[in-house]
Amino acid sequence: MKAGIFRFLSSMPHFSFLTKEELDLVVSKAELIHLPKGRPVSTQGKTRIENVLVIMRGQLSLYQDDRGEPELSGYIKQGEVFGGISVMLNAGISLRTAKVDTDLRAISIPDSVIMEICKKNKAFYEYFLANFSNNIFDKSLDAITWVVQARLFLSGIDPFTFLPEDELDLAAQALSRITYPRGTVAFVQGKTRVGYLYMLQKGAAERYFEEKGVKKMRDLLSEGDLFGGISMLLHDGLSVRTLEVIEDATFCVLPSHVFFELCEKYSVFSDFFSDTFGKRMLSRSYAAIMAKTLQPQEGSLQFFNQPLSQIYSRHPVFCDAGDTIRDAAGTMMRQKSSYAVIRSNDPQQVGIVTERDFARKVIACGLSIDKPVGSIMSAPLRTISDKALVFEAMMTMMEEDFQHLGIRDGAENIIGMLSSKDILAYQGQSPLFLLREIQMATDLGIIIEKHQQLPRLVRSLIHSGATAKNVTRFITTVSDAILNKLMSMTLDAMGPPPAPFAFMILGSEGRQEQTLKTDQDNAIVYQDPEPAVAEAVKAYFLKFGDIACTHLDRVGYDFCTGDVMAKNPLWCQPISQWKRYFSDWIHAAEAEDLLQASIFFDFRCGFGDGTLIAELRKHLFASLDGWSGFFRHLTENALNFKPPLGFFRNFVVESKGRHRNAFDIKSAMTPVVDFARVYALKNRIDETNTLERLDQLRIKKVISLQEYEELEKAYSFLMQLRFVRQITAVMDDNKKPDNYITPKKLTHIEQTMLKEIFKRVEKFQSKMNFEFIGIA
Repeated sequence: MKAGIFRFLSSMPHFSFLTKEELDLVVSKAELIHLPKGRPVSTQGKTRIENVLVIMRGQLSLYQDDRGEPELSGYIKQGEVFGGISVMLNAGISLRTAKVDTDLRAISIPDSVIMEICKKNKAFYEYFLANFSNNIFDKSLDAITWVVQARLFLSGIDPFTFLPEDELDLAAQALSRITYPRGTVAFVQGKTRVGYLYMLQKGAAERYFEEKGVKKMRDLLSEGDLFGGISMLLHDGLSVRTLEVIEDATFCVLPSHVFFELCEKYSVFSDFFSDTFGKRMLSRSYAAIMAKTLQPQEGSLQFFNQPLSQIYSRHPVFCDAGDTIRDAAGTMMRQKSSYAVIRSNDPQQVGIVTERDFARKVIACGLSIDKPVGSIMSAPLRTISDKALVFEAMMTMMEEDFQHLGIRDGAENIIGMLSSKDILAYQGQSPLFLLREIQMATDLGIIIEKHQQLPRLVRSLIHSGATAKNVTRFITTVSDAILNKLMSMTLDAMGPPPAPFAFMILGSEGRQEQTLKTDQDNAIVYQDPEPAVAEAVKAYFLKFGDIACTHLDRVGYDFCTGDVMAKNPLWCQPISQWKRYFSDWIHAAEAEDLLQASIFFDFRCGFGDGTLIAELRKHLFASLDGWSGFFRHLTENALNFKPPLGFFRNFVVESKGRHRNAFDIKSAMTPVVDFARVYALKNRIDETNTLERLDQLRIKKVISLQEYEELEKAYSFLMQLRFVRQITAVMDDNKKPDNYITPKKLTHIEQTMLKEIFKRVEKFQSKMNFEFIGIA
C-alpha cells in the first residue's frame, strides 16, 4: 500500500519539489481512504480540514456558499488536491463546501504533515500558492467596484501612502479579500508560512508570541493594521507571531510577489517594515524572544540557562555562631553535609563553615574543638537570588573563586545551598570544570590544552542562548585564570619581586571584552625603587615581562603587532613614569598623538598590587581637569571609525584581497567602544568595560534610558555576530579566528539588523561630535 502511495505522489507535480526524506515522511503518515458517492466532505467556513486529500480516482464537487445558496464553482479530479490551501492559508477552515460526486479513492495526508513540509520546503508551499490561490478569495464583487474600493482602502494605510498614484492603482488591482470567523488561529509562530500581506478591513484580531503557554507581546489589530510583512521580508515567510481572530474579520490581502516588487522598487516602502522591526529588535523583550525563535538551539549547555531551582539543595544545614566546633561537626555528620550555614543576628555575619575549614583551621592549627564555630567560619556568606540562572551562579563562583553559594528568596532568607559539585555533577564538562583544571594545572602544556577547548564551549553557550555579555564575561574569567596561573609560574621561575608591582592589562583585555581573537596588550607598573637599585629592579621586571608574554603567546594569546607588551622597555616602568606618560598624552597638542595611546585608557590590574593601578587611575582623572582639548582630540580620532554603511545604505566591504566582500566587525564596533570611553573619562567613571560604562552613564543621567538600551542592544548584537564568525572559522573552517563578516552570508534578518544598528551608531557619533567638537 505504501509503495503505491509513493508511486502516485511521486508522479504529481505538487510533490516533485520534495526531497526523498520529505516524501518518505509524507508517505509514512498517509493512508488510502474510500468515500461513497453523495457523501459531504466539508462546509464552507465551518469544517476544520484535518486531512488533505489527493484524488486517485473519482471526483469532488466544490460549491461557493456566500449568500446561503450554494453555487457550483468547480471540481477536484484525479491527480488534484483538496484542502491544501485551506490548511496552508486559512487556518484549516474549509474555503469551499465539498461533496463526493462519484465513489472516491484518495490518499489522506494529515494537516500537521502538510504544515511541517511547508515549513521545510518553500518551493512546495509556493507551488500551491501560485496554482490554487484562485480558490481562496472573495470574487463576488463586481471587478470595477472592488478595485475602486480597494484603492480607497489602500490610500489611507501606511506605507501605501508613500507610493505613486500608478503603483497604488496596480496594488489595488492585485488586492483580494478573505474572511475568518471568530476564534480562527490563522497563523502560528514559526510554523505557518505567510504568502500575503494581510490588512485588516473589518473586525478584530490579536497577534502574540507564545512561550511555555504564556502569551507575550500581545498586540490588538484594528482596521488598517498589517500582518505578515515582517515575516515575508525578514523571516523567509515563516510567521514571526501567532495571529488569532477575536471577532469575525475581513482582511484585504496582497500577494507576496507584488509585495516584494514594491519593496524592491521603493525603499521607503520596505523601510517601513524593516525599521519597525529594527526598533522592536532593539528592545529588550523583543530581542530576547526573537533570539529564541531565530537562533539554532543546542542542548549541550542549555542547562546553564535554566533556573537554579533545578539543582540547588532545598534543605540547608544550619548552626548558630555560638555552637562549639564539636557540635557543628556533629550536626554536619548526622545530616551528611559537607557544610553548615552559621546563623547570626547580624546579616553581615551570616557565614559558612565547610569540611575544609575543619582540616585547615582546626586540625592543622591544633585549635580546640570547644571553641565557637563562628571563630572559624567564612563571612559573609555569598548569596544569589533563587530567580537567577545557573549560568549567573556559575560565573559568580568562577569570578570570586569559592565553592558554595547561599540561595535567598525575595525576603532575603537563606532557603537553599548550591555547591560547585552540584554544577559539576549535573554537567560534567562545564565551564566551571574547565576553570578548576586551569587552576590545578602543573605545566604549560595543560594550560594550552584547556585554552583550546574555549571555542567549543563558547559555541555551545551561544547556541544555548547565552547573551554576548555573559559570553565575554566567561572568556574573560577563563583568561584571567590563565593569566594568574602564568604569572605564578613566572614568579616561581624568577623568585620574589624586588618591589610591589602590577601586571596591567589594556585594550579589549582591560575592558573585559576578550573574544577568541585577542592579541596581547599589557604592561608592568612597579613602585619607584631607590636610585641605587633602579637598574636592577628594571632588569628584573623586564625579564619577568619577557617570560610572561612568551608564556601567553604559547598558550594562544598572540604577541601584539604594535609591541604594546610588558617585555617592551617602554611599557615596563615605575609608577612615576606612568604618571608622566598619562600627563603627556592628556596634554598632547594634536589628535594624532593620541591615536596609539587610546589603548592605555582602558586599563585594569591583571595580577599583582591593585593599589598601584588605583593610584594611576586617580592621577588620570586629576590630570583631565580643565583639558577640554584632550576630549576634542579623542573624539576626532573616534570619528575616524565609521560604520561600514554606504550612502545608499549598502554595506561597504573590502574590494580585493583575502577578505574581499567582507567588512571588519571589530572596527564596526569601535564607535560604540569609543563613545563609552570618551563619556566615561569625562564623567570620571572607574569602569573600563563598555557595557558597564554605558550603564554608569545611564545612572548618572549622562545618557537617557532609551539611548542606553539602543547602545547596549547594538553592541551586544555586533558582539554576538563576531563570536559566531570566530567560532565558525575555528570549528568549521579549521582556521584561526578572524573578525571579517561577509554580509551575503548573513540571513536577511541579520543584514537588516546590521543596517539598523549602523544608522543608530551614526546618530551617536553625531551627538559626540556636537558635544566635544561643536559641529552638528
